[in-house]
Amino acid sequence: MTTSQNPTLSQNPTLALRVAREDEAPSVRRLAALDDAPPLREPVLLALVDGEPVAATSLSDGRTVANPFLPTADTVSLLSMRAAQLSDRPARRRLPRRHAA
Repeated sequence: MTTSQNPTLSQNPTLALRVAREDEAPSVRRLAALDDAPPLREPVLLALVDGEPVAATSLSDGRTVANPFLPTADTVSLLSMRAAQLSDRPARRRLPRRHAA
């Protein structure tokens, strides 16, 4: 397989995270089908590596789908962080507890 056939194998891949456009709905549905998951609710944050959709997260409920045939763990992590920034949901991190004096 050449790097032109697999976007995650290029030497300097470009990662883009952005809200999916209306015309990208088929790509988002394809990712969900590849991941054996129901379609995502809109709006959707899409991760593209060298212009190819590899993962997506619903900004409505936080569900994520990704192409299981590509190494997407790091991309999904970045996608989740960005989705938390854009959505009304708080980021999934634990704050230290304050103890009453």
